[in-house]
Amino acid sequence: VAVMDRFKAEFGSDIYEGYGLTETSPVATFNHVGKAPRPGTVGQAIWGVQVEIARADVPDAIELLPTGELGELVVRGHNLFTGYLNRPEATAEAMVDGWFRTGDLGTKDGDGYLRILDRKKEMIIRNGFNVYPREVEEVLSRHEAVLSVAVYGVPDETHGQEVAAAVVLNPGSSATIDELRDFAAAELAAYKYPRIITLVTEFPTGPSGKVLKRELTARHSAAHTSTA
Repeated sequence: VAVMDRFKAEFGSDIYEGYGLTETSPVATFNHVGKAPRPGTVGQAIWGVQVEIARADVPDAIELLPTGELGELVVRGHNLFTGYLNRPEATAEAMVDGWFRTGDLGTKDGDGYLRILDRKKEMIIRNGFNVYPREVEEVLSRHEAVLSVAVYGVPDETHGQEVAAAVVLNPGSSATIDELRDFAAAELAAYKYPRIITLVTEFPTGPSGKVLKRELTARHSAAHTSTA
């Protein structure tokens, strides 16, 4: 949302955010042009496609949840793939009861607008509490010195996992780690704000440009091991 606000302030135009995966060919939802976009959402399902929220902790069945509850986004419709090539087990795991399990966690409101909180596998569990990296990223992105941020979990003997953030600052801007930590702590619950913050010049990325958070976690573990 912070990036969208900056974009509109700079260019005077809205961003119409949508959502999809390769398996959904590739669009499943969109903030439709002709309607005012709802920042923070990925819009409504496109024509001929159903997107619902199901229990994420029931892997072998689709149990849909009531409006507003947090769960895993599931999709069915004419846009779905037929399966992974030569990977029947992966296909069976992803396609359940005619629905495709996206692996993304989110909510759906009464108007059908969907919000994505995070990837199920990227959720951080600190002291038994769920922390969604995207929520923490949204907060840190609002700091005037921050260009981009990636939040990820690292192993911790006391808390199970600790919340960590890698931050790229805007050119010509400056901010200390303590300042960024205090900024996040003022906006987030005590178990959510990142205790570990690293200032970096760039993120490790894959071929599609997506940030490789597993690499950030590995770098932290390697540095921790070398100094232990």
